[in-house]
Amino acid sequence: MSKRFALIGVGGYIAPRHLGAIRHIGGDLLVAVDPKDSVGIMDSYFPQAEFFTEFERFDRHVDQLRRSGTAIDFTSICSPNYLHDPHSRFALRSGSDAICEKPITLTTDSIDELAELERQTGKRVLTILQLRLHDAIRALRDKVTAQPNKRFAVDLTYITSRGRWYYESWKGDEHKSGGVATNIGVHFFDMLTFVFGKVRLNEAHLREPARAAGFIECERADVRWFLSIDAADLPRGLDPAKRTFRSITMDGTEIEFSEGFTELHNRSYEEILAGRGFSLADVRPSIEIVSELRSMALKSRSSDRAHRMGAA
Repeated sequence: MSKRFALIGVGGYIAPRHLGAIRHIGGDLLVAVDPKDSVGIMDSYFPQAEFFTEFERFDRHVDQLRRSGTAIDFTSICSPNYLHDPHSRFALRSGSDAICEKPITLTTDSIDELAELERQTGKRVLTILQLRLHDAIRALRDKVTAQPNKRFAVDLTYITSRGRWYYESWKGDEHKSGGVATNIGVHFFDMLTFVFGKVRLNEAHLREPARAAGFIECERADVRWFLSIDAADLPRGLDPAKRTFRSITMDGTEIEFSEGFTELHNRSYEEILAGRGFSLADVRPSIEIVSELRSMALKSRSSDRAHRMGAA
């Protein structure tokens, strides 16, 4: 029997990945909600699904489904970052598991509260940590594990340029998005702890609306990182048609992982249905990193720990 899904935030940027993944695993989307009604994308996946622009009507419909014996199994959450926590709570209280986009919450306190609600309801909050499923990242982790006595030097650079609209949207409001390190960086921080182990030291060197930089000492690596949404930070000579640049070097050698992203949500849903989804405990280290970065004092940008693009 196919699993029944609800989707919150179906008009969002990442929602088509979830729609495709639900279809990929043979699921059935029964209902979706979004305050915006430009959701024609649903016709390509689940044209028969109910749709609401008011959350209250969506809530009522989900409750009616439960009362009629066709309760939702999973609620997929693609809403803005600051709503992930309350929408995950809604899913659990409605009797479904939650599949939540990153970042699952903005603070570790919210993770603790969701964990308590999991215990009360018997349902789970699962999250999309797609880089853990990327073949190149898994191969990198295997390489690190195979050299238990070696410590690595890592440089992470991610520039994904955004226009002026970004600052007028919820993404430009740190209270709603968590800031640039959270919004575009949290999945990279999760990847770093997945590959190189627990964080021993977390430093912020640069914190601006468009860019952030810092240093992380993991169990197995020293990591200098730089994140930006400013097109001016793109490398010279890059194809003008490309507005994104990502690079990870380990001991000076480039780690190639520019391809292989399109199917990762499908794989994430496959893992969830197989009982191997990523939990609140899995995601907690990355939320600790980004929540600390928002408020910690900035360290010197002239030290050898500073990323070259984040240095003074």
